[in-house]
Amino acid sequence: MVIDTLENLDKYVSLNPLFKDVLDFIKSNDLNSLEIGKHEIKGSDLFVNVQVAKGKTKEVAVLETHKKMIDIQIPLSAEETYGYTPLCDLPDAEYNNEKDITKYEGMADTYVTCKPGEFAIFFPQDGHAPCIAGVPEIKKAIFKVLA
Repeated sequence: MVIDTLENLDKYVSLNPLFKDVLDFIKSNDLNSLEIGKHEIKGSDLFVNVQVAKGKTKEVAVLETHKKMIDIQIPLSAEETYGYTPLCDLPDAEYNNEKDITKYEGMADTYVTCKPGEFAIFFPQDGHAPCIAGVPEIKKAIFKVLA
């Protein structure tokens, strides 16, 4: 997991060949102005979902992991807290291959908060519980990057 400001995103392009494309997309587009929905950048290998998600409490937020994709999550309208538990500390659970997601019961071990202008990167080994917010709804961008 990585937490940082968007102005430092260029420091992480060496972690995945598609991260430079994420950086270029962010420089060329105002994320706040993008329409809600999926925006393909490089087909199914790289796209961004812009969504308005329901704010959740820590008790309701669901831990998840992805085997094929890396998430770069960027809150746009309000602070967003993410629960974090390393995959190695999570119990076995059923993987949904079609949706590339495994969901886990229980609360996360640790919590971190990002403000607009910051991002969180979650790799396949990072269990994360998104959308924890003190507001009813949060607009966010989620870049899905082939791992």
